[in-house]
Formats: sequence, C-alpha cells, structure tokens
Amino acid sequence: MKKVAIIADTTCDLSVELKERYQIKTFPLHIHLGDKEYSDGVDISPDDIYRWSDENKATPKTSAVSPAEATDVLEAALKNAESVICFCISDQMSSTGNVLRLAVQELEAEDKVFVVDSKNLSTGIGLQIIEAAILAEQDMDAKDIVEKISNITPRVRASFVVDTLTYLHRGGRCSGLAALAGGALKLHPLISVIDGKMLPGKKYRGKMNRVLIEYVKDMEEELKLAKADRVFITHSGCEAEIIDAVKAELTALGHFNEILVTRAGSVITSHCGPGTLGVLFIAGE
Repeated sequence: MKKVAIIADTTCDLSVELKERYQIKTFPLHIHLGDKEYSDGVDISPDDIYRWSDENKATPKTSAVSPAEATDVLEAALKNAESVICFCISDQMSSTGNVLRLAVQELEAEDKVFVVDSKNLSTGIGLQIIEAAILAEQDMDAKDIVEKISNITPRVRASFVVDTLTYLHRGGRCSGLAALAGGALKLHPLISVIDGKMLPGKKYRGKMNRVLIEYVKDMEEELKLAKADRVFITHSGCEAEIIDAVKAELTALGHFNEILVTRAGSVITSHCGPGTLGVLFIAGE
C-alpha cells in the first residue's frame, strides 16, 4: 500500500505519459452537448466538441462530479493508500472541490484525505500535482506535502492567448470579458488566472503565429527567473508549426530542464475553444 496517493480531476490536462510517470490517477468532470452528457477523457474528445459547437452554434456546458461519484473516487483511492491528496480545479470556477470535501466528511476521512484548491486550471494544476508527486516519492507525509504545495500555489503562472473569444464569451467564465465583445471579437486577448479567477489582460492583434511569439517574449524576464524544473506549453489544438515555434522560443532561453507539451482536455476546451495556447510555469521564489 502506498503512503500517499495523488489524485486529480481531469482539468489538470496532464498527458497519459506524465500521469504514468508520476503515478497520478484522475477522475472525469462532465461535458453536456445539448441533452447528452459525456465524461472528460472517457467518451468524448476536444474535436468532438468543436464539431458539435460548429453544427449547433452553441458552447458546451460542463459540470462537476456528483456526490456519489466523489465518494466512489475517494473510496477507491483509500483502498490503495494510507493518505490521499486530491487536486481540483479552482473553487472559483467549479464546485468540484466542495463536492469532494463533503465526500471526505461523509466518509469521516478528514485525517486521511486532503482536498486542495489549486486556484488554477489546466496544467496550472498539473504543475502543483507534479511537485506533490515528487514529494510523495520522497516519503513525505500528506499534511507536509499539502503545506509545501500551499506555498507553491501562489507562484503558479497560468496564462493563455485565445484565437477566438466566442467560447469564453458564451461560457461567461472570464470576468471582464464582456467589455471585449462585439466588434472586438477579432482580438486575441491574454487570459491570466489570478487568485483562482480568469481575467483578461493584454489584447494582441494579428495572426496567431506572430501573436504567440510576442506573448512569450512579453514573459521573457519572468521566465528566466522561473523555477527551472519544467514549463508547460498547453494548447487546444494548435498547428504543429505554431507549437514548435513557441517551444523554440522557450528552448532559446536556455533555462528550463524540461519543456512539456500537452493538449487541453474536453472541459478546458469547452471554455477556451480551438487555437488557444498557454505557457505555464512556477515563478521563482
């Protein structure tokens, strides 16, 4: 039996390879296409979402796990570990974390299960998960790991540039985005996760290949001071040439030990739409 198991909802957008490398189990959130419900990463793909959205001129809805699902997830995890740390998408964006906390109380497992509000999304969660998994491999206690992660959470820098505002605008998940609607829909805004919320920032113009290089260059000084272990390029279906160009910019910095490329899952895709790309890292202390 493991000492500490790390689990997370599927919005962490970690690849299969990374989940295997760090022994991470994930559980799906849900996507609703009209009256049909699907499970993220199980029976639906981002490309399915794009096709449905184009055909129906609508944006999918997403939902958290049910109380019964949360209980099942935790019971399964506790069969294989003395303690469990569960990472969830920001409490500001979803009720997932609260549903899991209620399940912990129901199971009377407060001394064994710790639900972490990542205050983030996508690989902004994934960065925290990997740090926790490394500490677990070092035989650290769950409570101590959670405390260490609480110091890392505010340092996670998660941002992305969207190719189309349609999905975020329809979904209503980004505060302040309404001001960019209408004639400004041709803009490519920078969206940053700040204190668990998505907020719009700089407004880029032009073709995405040039916009994304400018976006990386805007972060260059902070990237050079970042925690050097890893940086993520996470996208929602960008062309390979664009991804390669962004990776080349990060490689040229000569700073990161590992540059990881992942594709966003169906929940994140439902809100950001196609062509979105983000660079995510942990800021230096």
